[in-house]
Amino acid sequence: MEITDLLTPGSVIAALKSQSKKQLLQELASRAAPLTGLPERRIFETLSERERLGTTGVGQGIAIPHGRLNGLEKITGLFARLETPLDYDAVDNQPVDLVFLLLAPEQAGADHLKALARVSRLLRNQAVCEKLRAASKSEALYAILTEPSIGPNIQAA
Repeated sequence: MEITDLLTPGSVIAALKSQSKKQLLQELASRAAPLTGLPERRIFETLSERERLGTTGVGQGIAIPHGRLNGLEKITGLFARLETPLDYDAVDNQPVDLVFLLLAPEQAGADHLKALARVSRLLRNQAVCEKLRAASKSEALYAILTEPSIGPNIQAA
């Protein structure tokens, strides 16, 4: 599974404004609704339910909110670089500024886990994260995220 299977240039946001984790999840749901054809409220509720199980703030300024939704046709991603880092209750208690939303069909099973693993490997690459934090345009962010040289050469940390 490649990042290009999950993201389109239109699903990358260069400077998302948000004041809180809840507001961030609402904004992500709002942006994901037209990509998925599903109601914004249902996406938000799915993300909120997942956060109640445990934070998706994985550390080092990165969050990977995710959930499974009935009626979704394919795994869909959305990437956002936050304008200002925010408290996300991450595992390392550090604020989050890079967010990769991942939504999967209810029956996705192993594909959902493969997509999560792929995104996680990509964002554990410190050089990639430095480039993402330095980029200011969504086109540049998309190019960094989908750079072919990053793909199979990423080592699991």
